[in-house]
Amino acid sequence: MTSICFNHFCRALILLGVLLEFSAPAELSFVFTNNTPTVMPRRASIIFIQCDGLGYGDLSCYGQTKFQTPNLDKLAAEGIRFTNYYAGDAASSPSRAALMLGKDSGHLRQRADMDIPLAADDVTVAQILKKSGYHTGLIGEWDLGDENSSGAPWKKGFDEFAGYLNSEDAENYYADYMWRYAPRSIFNPTNNQWATFIGKETLLPNVGGAKGQYIPDQFTKAALNFVKINQPDQFNHYRAFFLLLNYATPRANVAEAKRTGNGMQVPTDAPYSDESWPPPEKNRAAMIARLDSDIGKLLEQLKKLNIESNTVIFFSSAGLPQKAGGVDPDFFQSIVSSNDLCMPMIAYWPGKIPAGQVSDYKWSPEDFLPTATAIALTKSPTNIDGVSVLPALLGQIKK
Repeated sequence: MTSICFNHFCRALILLGVLLEFSAPAELSFVFTNNTPTVMPRRASIIFIQCDGLGYGDLSCYGQTKFQTPNLDKLAAEGIRFTNYYAGDAASSPSRAALMLGKDSGHLRQRADMDIPLAADDVTVAQILKKSGYHTGLIGEWDLGDENSSGAPWKKGFDEFAGYLNSEDAENYYADYMWRYAPRSIFNPTNNQWATFIGKETLLPNVGGAKGQYIPDQFTKAALNFVKINQPDQFNHYRAFFLLLNYATPRANVAEAKRTGNGMQVPTDAPYSDESWPPPEKNRAAMIARLDSDIGKLLEQLKKLNIESNTVIFFSSAGLPQKAGGVDPDFFQSIVSSNDLCMPMIAYWPGKIPAGQVSDYKWSPEDFLPTATAIALTKSPTNIDGVSVLPALLGQIKK
């Protein structure tokens, strides 16, 4: 009799373990009572891809005819393409701050122009998502606070960071270092503990002016690794992730332009080598083609990992194309008009966002924070300017 009771007790413990593993967010009381638990649905991961200096007319899905962007076109065809998304400012820093804080860029313009970092009491979308259980990562350009400031990425909600803290460093496409914030990445054998690395990592292939590693390629590799390592699965209780992927592409390297007259750095001008365009314009088109290819690689990775249907992707540009680095925005008709801040914006969420939509719903970077929190099933701060565009994404609002 004692043996039978003991066996039942062991089976009960095993059952409890199974329940805890697959129902971690649920109330434990339901195991011991008849109460029905409130189970949190699996939340969608969020990827925001933000380049810089890409105009409304630089994508073939927005009317570009001199070159094609097939992967971004596919993203738009299978999602929603917005025709009324505005940066709010010609400079990228205020737009980046608005995206992070959910506040109108006009309120942030002065601090960004003066290189004032995010304040200690500024609350970012990364902080909100991290607090709600998301794993957060930043790859690429930050531009909202250096390592010793209150606006350093690791102080603003990012669990991981690889990239550059300011725009001047970020536009060097062959930099010989990269900033890293990698928690618990250095093992100390003396105390058998893991320490956090914060600092610059040397990129040996680029030391001494060599051009062995193209920085946007490294960003793409890092993004592919991030989604692979942090994919929601049973081992992390299907924890969603938020990835902010900030390319400098296709912004000019001003320092390189002063040296050579061509600030559009790219390993090759293929597939436009035979075009009669000026060399900087061929390089710029090649940079955009390379960016488009990188987006395709990321999409393939999500499909390979079978997490595409529960990942929301946003794609846009932080700043307008500039007449710099030897290029003229008029050459490819990159800008709708000289006074227009309209940017490309594509959103993609298979099974949630109806495919093939074109929307003239008007929104701006400050609307991303409340949209992301709505997707994450958590609350936004009340002291923001933005509003959630989730109803527009889901086809519930046509304008």
